[in-house]
Amino acid sequence: MADAQGKRVAANVHVGTMGWSYDFWKGNFYPENLTSKEFLAYYAKQFGSVEVDSTFYRIPRAQTVTEWKQQTPEDFMFSLKFPQVITHVKMLKDCREETKVFLEHVGLLGEKLGALLLQFPPMFRQQHVPLLKDFLELLPKGYRYAVEVRNKSLLNADFYRLLRDNNVALAWADSPSMPLTDEVTADFVYVRWEGDRKKVTGTLGKTEGDKIVQIQEWADRLKPLLVKGTEFFGYFSKHYSGYPPSDANEFLNQVKIA
Repeated sequence: MADAQGKRVAANVHVGTMGWSYDFWKGNFYPENLTSKEFLAYYAKQFGSVEVDSTFYRIPRAQTVTEWKQQTPEDFMFSLKFPQVITHVKMLKDCREETKVFLEHVGLLGEKLGALLLQFPPMFRQQHVPLLKDFLELLPKGYRYAVEVRNKSLLNADFYRLLRDNNVALAWADSPSMPLTDEVTADFVYVRWEGDRKKVTGTLGKTEGDKIVQIQEWADRLKPLLVKGTEFFGYFSKHYSGYPPSDANEFLNQVKIA
């Protein structure tokens, strides 16, 4: 596919931002006269994918998911966070019903469904890994799953093996709280450029910190995988440079595959 600026982007590359419903992007990314209901359709003309953050707070209604699908082009891809009631509140215990409903609703996206992210809190530690093992084994096949951990103790060979055995991607996070990793545990790669919330507000609608060098380094690191055709999902937070659309465009420009 090609992005809004005409850069050639391979079909295996799905890059965008974490969320799209930001009024403070109006006047820079979104036209001033655009209503919030029109944001997604406009966004989908600029980028080929988005990570949905709102699903972390609540399971989306089936009607909402259907509307997302209807407002986007055929080749657009949604990646979505598992609800926090599953990953944070219940921490994978007694959450079969919530998981079932969540997967039923997001499954309405069909071919537009990218990856589903299980993002765990720092208190999710080694003693919780058996719960994750049981949970992954019960998840229906046919979906792409990624796991993000925020406890350094989990970055070990046994944990990587568990993910690899289930074809679950270890999410690579550019975050001050976690070391960088390049462990590939699935047939796709998932990257989250999270940034530092203490230094970047992300609500000014403009770049607050120059990240061009870091984005170039990431592009150099990832391009060999992309050239090989590895499926790739990557999303920029508003706390990275402060202005995710610019970050995503910079990355796409750096990894342009002729």
